[in-house]
Amino acid sequence: LRKWRVGYAPQVWQGLSDFLASRGYAHEEIQKAGLGLTSERGSFFDRFRGRIIFPVFDLNSQVVGFGGRVFKTDDPAKYVNTPATLLYDKSRVLYGLDKAKVEIRKREFCILVEGYIDAIMCHQAGFENAVATSGTALTPFQLKILKRYSDNLLTAFDMDPAGDNATKRGIDLAQAQGFNIKIVIMPEEKDPADLLAENPAEWQKRIEESKNIYQFYFDTTFSRFDSQSPQGKKDIAKVLLPVLKKIPNRIEQSHWIQKLARKLEVKEEAIEEELKSVNPVLSESFQEEEKAPSFPTKTRQELLEERIASLALKSPENMELIDEECLGLCSSRIQRILGGRSLPEDQDFVNYLFLKGEVEEGEDCQAEIKTCLREMKSLKIKEKLNEICHNLKKAEEEQDTEKVDNLIRQFKQLSQKLINL
Repeated sequence: LRKWRVGYAPQVWQGLSDFLASRGYAHEEIQKAGLGLTSERGSFFDRFRGRIIFPVFDLNSQVVGFGGRVFKTDDPAKYVNTPATLLYDKSRVLYGLDKAKVEIRKREFCILVEGYIDAIMCHQAGFENAVATSGTALTPFQLKILKRYSDNLLTAFDMDPAGDNATKRGIDLAQAQGFNIKIVIMPEEKDPADLLAENPAEWQKRIEESKNIYQFYFDTTFSRFDSQSPQGKKDIAKVLLPVLKKIPNRIEQSHWIQKLARKLEVKEEAIEEELKSVNPVLSESFQEEEKAPSFPTKTRQELLEERIASLALKSPENMELIDEECLGLCSSRIQRILGGRSLPEDQDFVNYLFLKGEVEEGEDCQAEIKTCLREMKSLKIKEKLNEICHNLKKAEEEQDTEKVDNLIRQFKQLSQKLINL
């Protein structure tokens, strides 16, 4: 509990809000942070009351939001979560990833569960490569983050091949993005936390016996229909063909088409012909991702600025490495952020920099900042040298000897400065 900083909000209406107000925070600030609410009558009260509190961390282990789980079972709202704030967007955070990222890389797969307690129990039992979606569907942004660590996902979600719920749409997104997905088959009416509390060895066994998602879909669908009758075959095809249509890799798709044809005892050509008429609808969030405008290619200068800023934000003690000369070479937005003067419209970019600022174990943050600073200075000097060469050529054509001598002197000074970097 200490590792995850789990706490409790007492069943009082103005406990936290009164405490924060005593520390100088206005009600408006408390509400913007997602910690308080204003009633229709104008009274101010705590958002979280009588609940177990789970802090939600970003990749840098900074608290960005909270989840509150009911303490009494008669409360109809099982969970209350921080709303969208400047710091918190549930579609861009995976619970526990800050603690799991190293193990995910090491073990080469990620265990995906649904709830806070599921993730905590997994870590407590030694499965430290587990993260939770906090009860929401997987989003393109979350998948993009996960793909930095592994292409392999094991999920204990409740999956229905014929369903169209948010969970399945999130898994469809993962498939479309090339993840290798396996399903952990859970006992009825049990979640990972239940199983881990009762029998950790059984959970380990089910992890080891997890099924490829397409095999899982096949097994589930064939168990529901009579594969020997014409109608049963038709029903099976109706469920599985949209699944096969979404397989992004054509070789893998061909494998499962062959398998379906064998199990249904029909020709592959018949399956392929039916597949042509299937038009699977990707989830709305994925379509939005596909339609999103492509960003222009960033220059080397922009990439260096971002890397320097992201590492400095990750380790503020290294901010002193960035002198006034280097800061002056950066864009006005980077200067604002590093100077602690960022604007509200900079927040998305700041979040992006924090994400980009993650460093690997053993990586020398100071050394990398120094390398990036040297290269940025080098780029600026080379830019000036190119400009001098252009002006020198023009001065020679105009036979302006004084200007030629002055430009040659500048060229030599900058060349020496470049050598000394």
